[in-house]
Order: sequence, then structure tokens, then C-alpha cells
Amino acid sequence: MEGSNVLVRYYKAVVQPPFRGLAATMFGMTWARAAIFFGSDVGKEHMLNSGYNMALAQTLPPFLLGTAVQVINQPLVRATITIQDPKCELKNTTQALIHIYNAKGVKGLFWGVTPAIMKTVPKYICAVAVKDYMEEHLPEVDPNDKVAKLVRSAIKSVTAGAAGAALTNPLDVIRNEMFKTDLTLTATFNKLMKESGWGFMSRGLTSNMTAVAFPIAMTIFLTDVLMEKNGKL
Repeated sequence: MEGSNVLVRYYKAVVQPPFRGLAATMFGMTWARAAIFFGSDVGKEHMLNSGYNMALAQTLPPFLLGTAVQVINQPLVRATITIQDPKCELKNTTQALIHIYNAKGVKGLFWGVTPAIMKTVPKYICAVAVKDYMEEHLPEVDPNDKVAKLVRSAIKSVTAGAAGAALTNPLDVIRNEMFKTDLTLTATFNKLMKESGWGFMSRGLTSNMTAVAFPIAMTIFLTDVLMEKNGKL
């Protein structure tokens, strides 16, 4: 009986931290990425048709959309990161939101939004720019060769996702450290520099490439697949 209880506690501990807040995280990530990638394409086309230069049309839509979705999603991000801490006794995202608000007010819900914006906006500007660059410069393939078209789309998607994730990894580290310590942006940066020097910039890069690059790449790739099925590629 004791052995069974140990196993139950073990598996409960194993499955809880990664999956607590999963639904909220998926919702926040899905609508945000859809808004940024779709809105950036529409915004770019509109600005080019209105006579704006390519550089502005390429960067302004993801800049504005990335900032907006990060501000809107920040309380959700704050809550889900909080409950994913194995030491946290809160059971779900709603409890975390209420707890943070009661403890620190509205300011607490948006704590860390500055580095989050600094992380999100360059990431998506970079990802969108690389996606468009690869689309324009990758060799064309036979329109009837579906495998070649999927390979071309995969190369474009993975390159865009990896570039965006690698560029913003240091800001990911700073944001997460702010959540753990409640220090200001400057204090957090100084703390990380004192502990690890510039090496903190590569902390968690491998996992970040999985957590950030993979979803971005899949978003771009699946969009291409859906457009292909609808005859738009």
C-alpha cells in the first residue's frame, strides 16, 4: 500500500507541473500567433499598396500586433508561469490570477510586461521577416510536386522559428527571472550578470528552441499546408 501511494504521488508530481495551465497557455499562444502572422501579412500588403516603403511595411505590423497581444496576454502568461512552479499550491490559472491580483493588484498581473514586449516584438519581427525573405529567395519548385513544396515550406518555417527564438532567448531569461524574484528589469539584469556574466544569454537556449521555435515553425508550416489545400499556394 505504501509503495502504491508513493507511485501515485510520483506520477502526480510528474504530470502536474508541465500540464497545469495548458489550456490557457494554448489559447493565449494560438490566438496571439494567428493575429500576428495573419495581421502582419495583411498589414504589409495594405501598406505597400498605400505607397509605404518595404522596410516600414515589413516591421510596423508585427511591431504593433506583437506589442498589443503581449499586453493583452500578460496576465495569462504571469498566471500560467506561476502555477507551473512545482512549489506553487494554486491549482489552476483562475486561482493564480485571483491570487496575484489580491497580493499585488493590477500591477502584479502586468509585472514583467516590458521584457516580455522586448522579447515578443523582435521575435515576431524577425520571424516574419525571415519567413518572407525565405519565401522570396528559396528556389522555386514544381507546382505539381507536393513533396517538394512541403520541404520548401518546412525549410522556410524552421529557419524563421529558429531565428526568432535564438534572437530573444536572453529576454526570455530576464522575464522568467523577474517573475521568480519580483525584481525590476535593471535589478534582474544586474543579478544575472553577477551570477553568470554574459553567459546568462544562452541559458536555456536548447529548451527555448523547442518551446518557441517549434511552435512558430509549425504555425507557419501548417498555414502553408492549409493554403495549399485551398489552392492559394
